[in-house]
Amino acid sequence: MALSAAHSAAPRGAVLNLLRRLHFYIGLFVAPFIFVAALSGTLYVLTPQLENLIYADALTAEPQGNAQPLSAQISAARAYAGENQHIYAVRPAPDATDTTRVQFSDPALGASQSRAIFIDPYSLKVKGDMPVYGTSGVLPLRTTLDLLHSSLLLGDFGRNYSELAASWLWVAALGGVVLWLGTRPKRKLKQPRKGFAFSRHWHVTLGLTLVVGLVFFSVTGLTWSQWAGGNIDRMRTELNWLTPQVNTSLNSEAPAAPADPHADHMPDMDMSDMSMPMSAMTKPAAAAAKPMPNNAADSDWDRVLNAARQDGLSASKLELRQPKSVDKAWAVTEIDRSWPTRVDAVSVNPQDFSVVDHVYFDRFPLVAKLTRWGVDAHMGVLFGLPNQLLLAFFGLGLCSMIGFGYRMWWIRRPRDVDASPAQTLTETWVALPHYAKGAWLMLALALGYALPLMGASLLAFLGVDILRWRKQQRAPLDEAALLASQQSPLGIIRARFAVKRKEMRYFLRGLFILALIVGTVMSNAIIGGVIDQYGIPFSHWSLTMYITQGFMIALYTTVFTALTSIPLWYFFLGEKDDSRG
Repeated sequence: MALSAAHSAAPRGAVLNLLRRLHFYIGLFVAPFIFVAALSGTLYVLTPQLENLIYADALTAEPQGNAQPLSAQISAARAYAGENQHIYAVRPAPDATDTTRVQFSDPALGASQSRAIFIDPYSLKVKGDMPVYGTSGVLPLRTTLDLLHSSLLLGDFGRNYSELAASWLWVAALGGVVLWLGTRPKRKLKQPRKGFAFSRHWHVTLGLTLVVGLVFFSVTGLTWSQWAGGNIDRMRTELNWLTPQVNTSLNSEAPAAPADPHADHMPDMDMSDMSMPMSAMTKPAAAAAKPMPNNAADSDWDRVLNAARQDGLSASKLELRQPKSVDKAWAVTEIDRSWPTRVDAVSVNPQDFSVVDHVYFDRFPLVAKLTRWGVDAHMGVLFGLPNQLLLAFFGLGLCSMIGFGYRMWWIRRPRDVDASPAQTLTETWVALPHYAKGAWLMLALALGYALPLMGASLLAFLGVDILRWRKQQRAPLDEAALLASQQSPLGIIRARFAVKRKEMRYFLRGLFILALIVGTVMSNAIIGGVIDQYGIPFSHWSLTMYITQGFMIALYTTVFTALTSIPLWYFFLGEKDDSRG
């Protein structure tokens, strides 16, 4: 009956059935990743002020007359770090109460990290020595939150989690709006105060309130991603939507490589060395340029800074990078990403300190400006504190909406155990008219190509369909299980255990194996992160470090095991019919 009803459903009802089932699968299997991304992103955007407080000694200086020349500050940093240490970048003190940051390359640090020496511009004392991350130069606290948000502290492999969340977030948001439009009450009902209706009311209200922001975060998040981000970059290249980059080549015929607006929040790669014009693919490779000495003369930094200032770079926040080879120029870039955005850049000839090239933000193409603003808004830096608070509202609202969604599923989990093939993705798709089938199939193929993790997870959803509803009929639950629906969650679990002993054993075994995997991954990430960051071997840890890091491992293992066990519970112990899910 269910199958025939599905096939005879009206086109509008068939589409809603398909969207409802897809929305349910996204909520069940992908929502845990979206929840973690939203929560960790909220923590990231709320911590700049806390970071400034924690590292105040390194970041602030007390004005004492006139500041020393930049060359003297760099000399002090080199004397402390070692004369042969290569300077990666220098950020002069932006204000009278700030320190100057001299960043050194350090192969012992992780990808995208550099060693920053903080120098008092007046006394030339070393105020701090710590690793910083990315071109945004975030300090250790936000580095940890950044890596947690983007990759769960698991490196490139972990980036798949955030890409999976971003790939489906916009589908869940827009699909939810369509479902609401197709099923909303025709008249205004009294606001519910408890139960399923209460959870649905707030799930829908939060979804409609946040939908624009959710689509924005999904799209901007995908531009950072590993697989979909590559497709987006290729599209931007084909449409000439790339961000202009100052030309640092002293060879006037060499084109400038496009800038990467996401470098603040991702592995820091020098795109100018990686980018290659199409003409280079057909011409013999030129001989490698002679590398520069380990460091430019200290006095050169002052002369380059003066040249950049005279050419119009007036922002207080600047970054200087020395040439990488004898045929390259200095690069000086404004790094003020707040509103109004100031990211002009100049390149300076190391021989006569004349300006080679100048890039003005106000001359960027519109798409490049929107990309810059979108990235900075996503990171919470475009409008300062209001931007941070708005992102926190969206992040916590999304977490709450997911929580209400799970509560709806728990309250309305089906009691009827008769198999219902019409509630699988496959059967809801079969119920569509022929023209709609083709349209949805083409859309799925196109999105699967553009967003590879979406395509792979969609195949996994279909695999769940095959495994979950492979048998047409199952034995009905006994009276104890039916009465359990009116009991507490603990009573429900006990009733399920009484009637599904075999499935419960499988679930507990799977949960144990899952906890072992999560615990191993978290232990490796947290312990390895502490050893890499502070350089303290595990055998030399203090008792306090063992206790605190052990607590962190237990906490993360518990949280992530609980989140990822939801699909496991559904697979082994969930009901077979989800007509009301």
